[in-house]
Amino acid sequence: MPALILIVFIDLLGFGLIIPILPFYAEHFGASPGTVTLLMASYSLMQFIAAPIIGALSDQYGRRKVILVSLAGTCVAYVAMAYASTLVMLFVARALAGLFAGNIAAAQAYIADVTTPENRARGMGLFGAAFGLGFIFGPVIGGYLTEPVAGHINFHFAPLSAAGLSVLAAVLTILILKESRSVSVTSVRLRGWFSPILAAVRRADMKHLVFLFLLVMFVFAGLEATIAMWAERQFSWGPREVGRLFAYVGVVAAVVQGGLIGPATRRWGEARVVVLGLCGLVIGFAAMPLAQNMTVLLVATALLAGGFGLCNPALNSLISRRASSESQGAALGVAQSGASLARILGPAFAGAVFSTWGRHAPYMIGAVLLLFAIWIAWRMARASESTKFPS
Repeated sequence: MPALILIVFIDLLGFGLIIPILPFYAEHFGASPGTVTLLMASYSLMQFIAAPIIGALSDQYGRRKVILVSLAGTCVAYVAMAYASTLVMLFVARALAGLFAGNIAAAQAYIADVTTPENRARGMGLFGAAFGLGFIFGPVIGGYLTEPVAGHINFHFAPLSAAGLSVLAAVLTILILKESRSVSVTSVRLRGWFSPILAAVRRADMKHLVFLFLLVMFVFAGLEATIAMWAERQFSWGPREVGRLFAYVGVVAAVVQGGLIGPATRRWGEARVVVLGLCGLVIGFAAMPLAQNMTVLLVATALLAGGFGLCNPALNSLISRRASSESQGAALGVAQSGASLARILGPAFAGAVFSTWGRHAPYMIGAVLLLFAIWIAWRMARASESTKFPS
């Protein structure tokens, strides 16, 4: 598993390099702010489509092969982005990167293969920590790589650097990552894009888990999309201060996912940890409108980061444990597909609410939605205990 965590970190570091350049790259081709948001959403849209397919393919052909092919495709997408000469080409490159980003489901399924049920949440937490650290350091490095020289931004260097990181991750996959599935298990056949989703929807326990996962991502994605505008109006902050706040949130989430999730799930079980994480999210969202000074803001965002850091790996672990050994990739692919859909719909909803009812409205509504999520999660935890299902 350490080999996979390293590969995920390098891959996400490359993904983060692109974040600071994309809006400016699109505006370089004359894109409006609305078009820029569509460019960002195109990645999640393609990931939404691809994640169940790539996850199911990893069940059929093995995790290592699918991860390797995905890294190669990601490299091609970054090179295409580096040499895009029109806005259409930039959209195609971004969509291609999202298509191959479905390998996250295969990577999570790899963790499910190599961990015991009791340690699965810890494994998912380490995956989330690597994911978060890559996303923290990537934008910082990308910002330096795109520093204007003589008033001009080099739009080629960051994508090419990201492509180089994808190559490095692919080489490491070849050299140090062993296949986690035996040949005898890789006999499941892919029966279309909807089959993993329909299989999840038909099962009540899986359906509720995927819904919770989608709802948490929906609300948290709305926070990510609006917090810069909120901080500008609340504290007159600029990009530098907002960037530091994002880094703080990322570090707290990485600490929780990398160090605390394992002991917490061993003591209370994943289902109760989900409830605990949701409670942290509700308190954090409710506290945001009350944040009139730095102390309250740091406490509120720590609760948000910590709550998300508990919910995300615990929900992934529960989804994995409900799925059979032959369909780990498909089940986690459905979850990632739902998360991608949430990253499309959540910012759109939060932005509309922000514009209509003010800067605090997305967080107040988010707290209410998550109260409903707590009710669902608590019922699931009680049901798990009454049926002696391992949580």
